[in-house]
Amino acid sequence: MTQKTNLTTTLRDLIAIAIGCAIYAFGLITINIQNHLAEGGLTGITLIVRYWLHIDPAYTTLILNIPLVILGYKFLGKRALAYTIYGTVMMSVFLWIWQRVPVTINLNHDIFIAALLAGLCGGFGSGIIYRYGGTTGGSDVIARIIEKRRGVQMGRSLLIFDIFVLTASLSYLDIEHMMYTLIASYVFSRVVNFTLEGTYAAKGLLVVSDHYQKIADQIMSQTGRGVTFLHAEGGYSHQSRQMIYCVVSASEVAHLKRIIEHQDPKAFISIIDVHEALGEGFTYETPTKD
Repeated sequence: MTQKTNLTTTLRDLIAIAIGCAIYAFGLITINIQNHLAEGGLTGITLIVRYWLHIDPAYTTLILNIPLVILGYKFLGKRALAYTIYGTVMMSVFLWIWQRVPVTINLNHDIFIAALLAGLCGGFGSGIIYRYGGTTGGSDVIARIIEKRRGVQMGRSLLIFDIFVLTASLSYLDIEHMMYTLIASYVFSRVVNFTLEGTYAAKGLLVVSDHYQKIADQIMSQTGRGVTFLHAEGGYSHQSRQMIYCVVSASEVAHLKRIIEHQDPKAFISIIDVHEALGEGFTYETPTKD
């Protein structure tokens, strides 16, 4: 991949992450807060702090993410760390902006519709952020660290953290609004999965390239994932060659595509859904590099 192409890809990612942050922040300010709905993750904590201490969520988001980013420094790659910092800053910026732009969505006090819209905005915004390799920090960083160190799927860690935060949100919400928040959380998760086509599901990559050894070496060194060489034969040319097979989490697909394109822009890549992946890196601790 040329330097110009790499720059274009990075610029595309940054723009997409910013758009995702704008959508998420818009939903949080104009729907969640205005209709007294809570939120999971670190964002939910900022809403609790907002209610009890009257601190702007835009500032709380930055403050709470600083120790998490420092903690994630050892576990996130340079690109992932840079994208996390960028996503955190963009989220804070848009939270600040939407609180100062006079936008009101009249839902005629229908909390059910508000819950659906909150889930749609949050899920779609987050899905865009994740799809382009970014995060907004917070519980995402914690979940990724747990996934790498303990092999626990991100979805499970995020769910546990959300349950904890939502329970704490009962300190300022009644049961009725909390139940509607749970509806919003369900819609959120479904929309994120739809946007990402299975964020936390495993994906199988089949790669055909003349530079298969270089690609395999880079995949193993940069991600810690194992690869398997499969013997293949061209149907037209009848030439024998090696094909790479690798199973990764859906959140790693974008990174692997960049690795492959860097080594061979003409490589043939087929990405398939893996409904169950057992073994090292999925049910056990992900291999660590010395």
